[in-house]
Amino acid sequence: MRFMVIVKANKDSEAGVLPSKEILTEMGKFNEELVKAGVMLAAEGLQASSKGARVKFSGKNRTVIDGPFAETKELIAGFWLWKVKSKEEAIEWLKRAPFDGGTEVEIRQVFETEDFGPAATPEFREQEARLRTRLAGKK
Repeated sequence: MRFMVIVKANKDSEAGVLPSKEILTEMGKFNEELVKAGVMLAAEGLQASSKGARVKFSGKNRTVIDGPFAETKELIAGFWLWKVKSKEEAIEWLKRAPFDGGTEVEIRQVFETEDFGPAATPEFREQEARLRTRLAGKK
């Protein structure tokens, strides 16, 4: 099972305040554990929403809204993509993360092709397999 582990933004991350050397060191150690255990597939921190944009779709219309975005509690500061056996395993790993100060982190299971049932036609499954193979070749 794959899970996206979403680190919520806060006032500091939205203000562009960078983590301290100590925090980066601790996070680096945690990430190293995840990699050694074969859990981490990807991990990235995100710039403040002031450097981002949203695109709203309405029929054929596309409206671009430049950041920053007001609702900090709805924003993402970074993420991991983990492969684990269960949500409970993901939670156990996350409990070991070097966060404090009220940091909120959300865990969401990623859809797998088989989760789409009959809508995932053989053609769709082949296309997904081809795309995943091509992506893996770029790494």
